[in-house]
Amino acid sequence: MKKNRLGRSGMVVSDICMGTMTFGNQADEKTAWRIMDMAYDAGVDFYDTAEMYPVPPDSKYVGATEEIVGRWMKTKDRDALIIATKVAGPSHVWIRAPLRGVKTGLDRHHIVRAVEGSLQRLGTDYIDLYQTHWPDHDFPQEETMAALDELVTSGKVRILGCSNETTWGLMKNQWAAEAHGLARYETIQNNFSLNNRRFEDELADACRREQVSLIPYSPLAGGVLSGKYQGGAFPEGARFTFYRDAPERQRRMMQRFVNPGTLASVERFQAIADDIGMSLVTMAVAWSKQHDFVASTIVGATSVEQVPALLAAADVTLDDDTLGRIDAVTQEIRYPMG
Repeated sequence: MKKNRLGRSGMVVSDICMGTMTFGNQADEKTAWRIMDMAYDAGVDFYDTAEMYPVPPDSKYVGATEEIVGRWMKTKDRDALIIATKVAGPSHVWIRAPLRGVKTGLDRHHIVRAVEGSLQRLGTDYIDLYQTHWPDHDFPQEETMAALDELVTSGKVRILGCSNETTWGLMKNQWAAEAHGLARYETIQNNFSLNNRRFEDELADACRREQVSLIPYSPLAGGVLSGKYQGGAFPEGARFTFYRDAPERQRRMMQRFVNPGTLASVERFQAIADDIGMSLVTMAVAWSKQHDFVASTIVGATSVEQVPALLAAADVTLDDDTLGRIDAVTQEIRYPMG
């Protein structure tokens, strides 16, 4: 499997990363282990989790994903794995994380408590990539970066990254790190897929110029690019079937991912995949990892049956004609996710 460097760091990872956010609710521990074993056997050395997982956030099982990943890690050589996790962002914004009395934040107190909890649940004495799960733009960025820098200096964390960040937020944090001689962000983890190409508008250029690597999540647009929601279907057990009847935030997310524009895009992308004799799942992951600013694409599964089509993308390079046809769909149906 191809390997790429994360930012300017010394860390090199497989260009497919196994995401774990459903482990502990949609996927039980036995299934999660089988999924991770399949990825490991295929050459995946990069695994992404978070203190808040599994999703949707719930106090009944928060932290369960890191515990599952930690027990699985005991069956492997720790030095052969690149483990990424995240500290939850502030709970006074768009997510209320069921951690630390639902008062999470990105100050030193919360960052220190979060990393200690993650280290314990993962059963390790260091985290390879530690990320802010979502930003707090009203809090002094230099204070967040100083707290994160302490983790790098102490050896608890190797490199830093951010997630769900804006262009302003990324550059403000990089400036704060440079101005104060602190460790900087080497990665950014944002939503990026055939149905959501907004990262290319501004953030891609910032990443190229600042040598920050995107590790995109949701390359299947929340599973929509698998085609399972076509024709108005909401399969039992699917994420957006659950979100459809969930609280307002989840319902709004479902409507962003599953709407007439996204479903029309999927229909056209499916035709392209059919013409080249490839699963749309495989094509979508291959498209994601083929960008110069992408270091590793995060895939996820809730069943072992979903894994082969995801991992098949490791051996795929889409030709110029296929890329041109994909771009034509994007021009025809612009920003279907809003």
